[in-house]
Amino acid sequence: MSGRRKWFLGSVALVLAVAGGGYAVVAQAGTGSEETHRRRTDGLPGATAPVTRGDLASGLRVDGTLGYAQERKLSAPGGAPGTGGSGTGPGTGAGSATLTWAAPAGSAVERDGRLYEVNGRVVRLMYGTTPVYRTMRGGDKGEDVKQLKRNLQALGFGTGLDATDATFTAGTVTGVKRWQKSHGLKETGEIGREDITFAPGPQRVQKNDMAVGDDAGSGTPVLTLTGTERMVRFQLDVAKAGTVKAGDPVTVGLPGGGVAQGKIESVGSTANPDDPATGGSGGDKKPKVRIDVTLDDAAGAKGPDQAPVSVNLTGEVRKNVLSVPVNSLLALAEGGFGVQVVENGTVREVKVEPGMFGKGRVEVKGDALTEGMRVGVPAS
Repeated sequence: MSGRRKWFLGSVALVLAVAGGGYAVVAQAGTGSEETHRRRTDGLPGATAPVTRGDLASGLRVDGTLGYAQERKLSAPGGAPGTGGSGTGPGTGAGSATLTWAAPAGSAVERDGRLYEVNGRVVRLMYGTTPVYRTMRGGDKGEDVKQLKRNLQALGFGTGLDATDATFTAGTVTGVKRWQKSHGLKETGEIGREDITFAPGPQRVQKNDMAVGDDAGSGTPVLTLTGTERMVRFQLDVAKAGTVKAGDPVTVGLPGGGVAQGKIESVGSTANPDDPATGGSGGDKKPKVRIDVTLDDAAGAKGPDQAPVSVNLTGEVRKNVLSVPVNSLLALAEGGFGVQVVENGTVREVKVEPGMFGKGRVEVKGDALTEGMRVGVPAS
């Protein structure tokens, strides 16, 4: 019998390929010489393990990083904002723009907080998803105007404004003037990119892309911003990315030993092996896709930015199935797979049909095995 089997271990090449939502086990038999050396002289395997019945999950554990949500670049408006408009900065001549202050890396900025200054003129944060793309003034209409009115209300400058209306009304002009007066600005009733920027919520400064004194030309990145909520990013090989989808639950092992529950927010559609922001080194040059995870308790996830974490994907779950350790499988000479069943001091070979792989075990189909049987495994 020993000449007909090869242990499914060591020199055996194990390939896990996606098949029907689970994992199919494929092998190429090796020499098995090391295992033959370990085998007992009485023909019994070096060790045994039980056949068990229960739920089997095709879980996967991957490395990721703990970061912050919604990374974005904030660029300078350009021009010479200190020379006119609603600003009061000194100005340095037409077309000249110099960064005179920026919020430091690691700081958090909330609504109406300072992000940076160009020629002494402050650009402040307001909440919204539509970017500032023009100077808003009386009579203008659009989603940007609605966002502005909501912010003026939240800050106490928009009493009586209808924030569901997209028109820059006379009341909006008054609200802007009140806001400008509170910051010592010229009360023009107009507001634009030289004054504010919109972001979905409070922002964290991840990096200063420009140093104070640098030329803040139009479109030049000043700050890299993120949201203030923690999130996790990781990469998966393209072949495995199809096994996960948005909404799938995950468990994250945090720095310091804590555990956080979360779910997959998005699965990237572009494979990029060289992007360090996706949570992997990119050193193996394999095409990978970026996957973002939101945490159920984002505020409770502690750890440095870009700290390494482990991500456990639940994957598919098969209910009430028989399974054996993966290393109990034998690659049979006639093809297919089998296990050694050990009973009453004897051993017999049983052919099995492997099913889904999960956490070191493999589902075995058919009625040849029953729960509680012992199968041979290589000696440790």
